[in-house]
Amino acid sequence: MNILIVLAALLGFFTVAYLVARQQKNNGLVDVFWGLGFVFSALVALWLGRPSGALPYVVTALVAVWGLRLTWYLARRNWGKPEDYRYANMRKTWNPATFELRMFVQIYLLQLALNFVINLPAIVINLKDQPGWTWFTTIGLLVWLTGFSFEVVGDRQMRQFKANPANRGKLITTGLWRYTRHPNYFGEALLWWGIFLMAASHGQHLWLVISPLVITLFLLFVSGVPMLEKKYAGRPDWEAYKAQTSCFFPLPPRKPKVG
Repeated sequence: MNILIVLAALLGFFTVAYLVARQQKNNGLVDVFWGLGFVFSALVALWLGRPSGALPYVVTALVAVWGLRLTWYLARRNWGKPEDYRYANMRKTWNPATFELRMFVQIYLLQLALNFVINLPAIVINLKDQPGWTWFTTIGLLVWLTGFSFEVVGDRQMRQFKANPANRGKLITTGLWRYTRHPNYFGEALLWWGIFLMAASHGQHLWLVISPLVITLFLLFVSGVPMLEKKYAGRPDWEAYKAQTSCFFPLPPRKPKVG
């Protein structure tokens, strides 16, 4: 029953996000609300479940650190700016008579569903008492820290690269970007694997593997990696970079082919 209350609360949250974006005429703001939704549902579940032990509170703190950082990062980038080209294109090409309803169902309700499924490890362990901390829980925490570091460092390196006028129109191929073309997306997927390992660290709730599987597959094949790969496809510098650098999992750069 409590899990349905969390889902209903999240529906209210994304409805508010839709109304704010509609008032601002900028549906790109849904991306700003994305990370905040995880924090919101985790806190609602924690309030409903009132679990004992450290694990639920640590996982909630990890979700909050990730979600609030992402919200702040995207808010600085998107708030007050023109609508993202993806949503602007939808505004131009979709039927005006059904645009708002379609936007709410196809974008906001889809994000709600993904948000809920991906955050299930935090929601489930917050609604039920959990056994104590184990060495496997620590492994999960270390995996989360590794993933979070990839995301934070990758974003910072990109921001610093773009801030240099000399790099205008160029691709970043240094730092973490030397080993993977998408270190931030790799990091985001990895940290959810860490949270899953923590939630399932006693051999319970193994079905929660749906969370990291969904975010990994979504980033690899739906949003994230495919969109950026398509954006740069055909550029000579991108094709050269692509030939040498792993797409997702960090690997040593491949040597360029000779001849």
